[in-house]
Amino acid sequence: MAKGIAIIGAGPSGMAQLRAFQSAQQKGADIPEIVCFEKQNDWGGLWNYTWRTGLDANGEPVHGSMYRYLWSNGPKEGLEFADYTFEAHFGHPIASYPPRAVLWDYIKGRVETADVRKWIRFNTAARRITFDDATETFSVTVEDYNKHEEYTEEFDYVVVASGHFSIPSVPYFSGFETFNGRVLHAHDFRDALEFKDRDLLLIGTSYSAEDIGSQCWKYGAKSLTVSHRTAPMGFDWPDNWQEVPLLTKVENNTCTFADGTTKKVDAIILCTGYQHHFPFMEEKLKLRTNNRLYPVDLYNGVVWVENTKCLYLGMQDQWYTFNMFDAQAWYARDVILGKQDLPSKNEMYADIETWRAEEDAAPDDYASIEFQGKYIQHLIDKTDYPSFDIPSSNEAFFQWKKHKKKGIMTFRDNGYKSVMTGTMAPNHHTPWTDALDDSLESYLKKK
Repeated sequence: MAKGIAIIGAGPSGMAQLRAFQSAQQKGADIPEIVCFEKQNDWGGLWNYTWRTGLDANGEPVHGSMYRYLWSNGPKEGLEFADYTFEAHFGHPIASYPPRAVLWDYIKGRVETADVRKWIRFNTAARRITFDDATETFSVTVEDYNKHEEYTEEFDYVVVASGHFSIPSVPYFSGFETFNGRVLHAHDFRDALEFKDRDLLLIGTSYSAEDIGSQCWKYGAKSLTVSHRTAPMGFDWPDNWQEVPLLTKVENNTCTFADGTTKKVDAIILCTGYQHHFPFMEEKLKLRTNNRLYPVDLYNGVVWVENTKCLYLGMQDQWYTFNMFDAQAWYARDVILGKQDLPSKNEMYADIETWRAEEDAAPDDYASIEFQGKYIQHLIDKTDYPSFDIPSSNEAFFQWKKHKKKGIMTFRDNGYKSVMTGTMAPNHHTPWTDALDDSLESYLKKK
């Protein structure tokens, strides 16, 4: 007999799904049995920080890409939970760009309050998920690391919430094998102090390159060179920072770029993105998409069109994060509980193409932010998730982008108004460039 719902992963998306069901139960709904499988020994997904790289203690690829000294690179006002505010959690307003430990304390605070940890089986990795058309049930095979055994259970629904920022895309450049320093992907970056007094090359122009480079500059890198495929990021970088065309070859420690210039470096960090990777899903259930705001084959960005009992959360490229995962989780919950009517397969595919065409027509980042805000509002309107002012949230992102353009090393010193409470964020007691202690205790102390 099938058990109900299997949730794969207890990171932010999986935690949102657990909270969504707990919310329905709290309001008197009968909910199916829920089992969440999490391969790590604690919840949080990427926010479950580890010093490890490569493989974890169980021989699994390390999930986390978090590094020491990471601070939010976007305003917290754009990711705040509508049902659990920063002010409610910490007891007072906090600044707009918290470090990793502070954000993690906030994220886990909500699910600890909701008491949903009981639904999670930790140290248990998904191995194979298949669907039987005859019985209309999923077979979920997992490995329990605590008991050193594999077992299989049957479920009516599967929610894949394992994320898509943990399996790196690693390109090759001619001569890497001759390089005398360290080549690593951003996924394996942990501590900026490793590169103190070093000449560093970063490849890529997205947030990883921007933020890891900034961290390394802050903690004393000698120089930073950023190689781009299409265009430079174009911020007002410090004097020891330069942007160059794409790397073409490496000879020992000398890197040559597409414009013929060269640079000797001590280390190379590949900030080249991540893959959607679901080796545990059978082929007919496996999402294959590039990183974009509206993925293929997912109706309302959530429901697998070819089998509507399979759902995916958090598979979008992201401006919004936590509250978008919530909107998806509340919608997924209501699909499972039979509160959402799904159209025909052809109608679902047509709807996906309409959304994707609108995404493709977005002329710039501002329009893309509005697009994702519209998508979140679309989901919220279908459920009882607390509504919030999406245009005001968009505006926080707009101001963030303007502040970055004005000062890439000072944008985190700005503050924004909470959409949920209306409270203006106070200034942090120390400018970001001088704040070398990113602990929870240091961040929350008064001036």
